[in-house]
Amino acid sequence: MTPIQRPTPRPHPSLSRNLMLAGILITLFFIIVAVFAPTFETWGWLQDPRASLVNPIHEPPSLDHWFGTSRQGYDVFSRTLFGSRAALQVVILATSLSLILGVPLGLISGYLGGRVDRILLFFMDTIYTLPGLLLSVTLAFVVGRGVFNAAIALSISYIPQYFRVVRNHTTSVKTELFIEAAQAMGATPRHILTRYLFWNVIQSVPVLFTLNAADAILILGGLGFLGLGLPLDTPEWGHDLKLALDSLPTGVWWTTLFPGLAMTFMVTGLSLLGEGLSDIFNPETRR
Repeated sequence: MTPIQRPTPRPHPSLSRNLMLAGILITLFFIIVAVFAPTFETWGWLQDPRASLVNPIHEPPSLDHWFGTSRQGYDVFSRTLFGSRAALQVVILATSLSLILGVPLGLISGYLGGRVDRILLFFMDTIYTLPGLLLSVTLAFVVGRGVFNAAIALSISYIPQYFRVVRNHTTSVKTELFIEAAQAMGATPRHILTRYLFWNVIQSVPVLFTLNAADAILILGGLGFLGLGLPLDTPEWGHDLKLALDSLPTGVWWTTLFPGLAMTFMVTGLSLLGEGLSDIFNPETRR
């Protein structure tokens, strides 16, 4: 007797839409905060995140200081909001640099094949085998602190991911009939790469971009916790967590809670956005 095959349950379409909407709202909130934080400071709505208030120190959350103050006399609310600005600056720059380098290299490697493909694969696989945080820490020691330097340290570890995704798609798309027809009509490799292959393999890049951005926030936090990445006076969540670590055993919980929550919410928002984009570009993966 043949057993009854039950259909595989699928998530309701509204669930994916709601999760993506939540990711968009969370990400949009942090973008607005990052863009308008200096304006809020000018209007007097935020304290100077780099200025020590001296007195009071270690004040719990109150009407005067919504997230309390730190051992260094900083306003935690102001530092937390300005931390989103530093995170977005570094993360957007890092993921953009890796995208600009990884996508063209993946297209060229996948289309040309042969020795060029083997050489690029060797270098990219070598970088890909190194842990992202370890590679970023090593590069941060070499290039030093700063927004652009931190972006470079982060971007190197993401270039192979764009390369591998684009290369794999290119190797499968270049055998399609419309590519062969373009070659038969005398189209140059540059024309084929930019006109046909690029627009057929670029669909998965936005998904990878958002997921890499979420991962970059965590790595940037790790660099800040180790005292690397951005200048020490810059409001940055990882560095603020390091400064607050000594105060935690004394019952001062607010200096670690709020920067940690901000980092968690921002990573969650970007991850949900990436999963939502994945469902849009790859409907077969929803199951």
